[in-house]
Amino acid sequence: MITERVLTGDRVTGKLHLGHYVGSLQNRVALQDQYETFVLLADIQALTTHFEQPGLIRHHLREVVLDYLAAGIDPAKSTIFVQSMVPEIAELTVLFSMFVTVNLLRHNPTVKEESKSSSLDEMYYGFLGYPVSQAADITFCKATIVPVGDDQLPHLELTRKIVRRFNELYQPVLVEPQALISDMPRLVGTDGNAKMSKSRGNAIALDSSTEEIAFKIKRATTDPARVHKTDPGHPDICPIYAYHCAFRSKDEAAEIREGCTAGTMGCVACKSQITAALEELITPMRERRAGYAAKPQLVDEIIMTGTERARSIARQTMNEVREAMSLNYFG
Repeated sequence: MITERVLTGDRVTGKLHLGHYVGSLQNRVALQDQYETFVLLADIQALTTHFEQPGLIRHHLREVVLDYLAAGIDPAKSTIFVQSMVPEIAELTVLFSMFVTVNLLRHNPTVKEESKSSSLDEMYYGFLGYPVSQAADITFCKATIVPVGDDQLPHLELTRKIVRRFNELYQPVLVEPQALISDMPRLVGTDGNAKMSKSRGNAIALDSSTEEIAFKIKRATTDPARVHKTDPGHPDICPIYAYHCAFRSKDEAAEIREGCTAGTMGCVACKSQITAALEELITPMRERRAGYAAKPQLVDEIIMTGTERARSIARQTMNEVREAMSLNYFG
């Protein structure tokens, strides 16, 4: 009997950063103690924007796993697996695509927004069908819970529609997942202009050195309206204050707000405090990461063991799907 199952993961496009930690990683570490957790290394979906450089995905895959382990994801509690090494996910994607209309995909607000922000010169089939692929990711293991931000809700709602449609057309073998909405805001990048992102160069990686943390924070944008140290500040528009809220206690963040708005704390002192807080957060992750990086065979074993477990579950699901669709021609 399946208990509550969580499906989460990332596209394999590079090292993870503090935005990932705030938005998902710290939540996943907590969830693995409450639910049966599956963590997807979405290498196929990374090809929607990196199909011309597949070699990068090969390299990034292990980097992302090291970040997972460094952040506290425990392979004894969470199943870490590679999307492309579970072919049943691709099979489910194809079967779902038979009854998902192009218009439904074109009107998906997340796809529309991501197509605008991507560097693609035109819409590719794989990019348009991304939500269908995600539906297969979620349903192959019959995940009941999917942690998402507000921007991903349209994708999850499409998955729910696909599950209902499949169960109506054939037999009720798939599980309709529920959203677990994160209440954490997107972490603003160090440039203050957008969310933290590797491609924008405004991110602080989870394996950043002491010097890299200090350099990034020193150069980070602060309150643009504050010219002098004694000027009253506006913390709500300052990226550094957002970091205090994300990585320090409520009392500590309140102290920063009070000093900023009263003009008694300057930006240098404010940055110094958050630099120390980030160093305290990242140091143990940096050390755990280095420990695993020194044991590449162990990392590969973690990936392969998780992938084989995921595939075993995928085979069971596909047997039920084929039977429901009368595709089990030879029993």
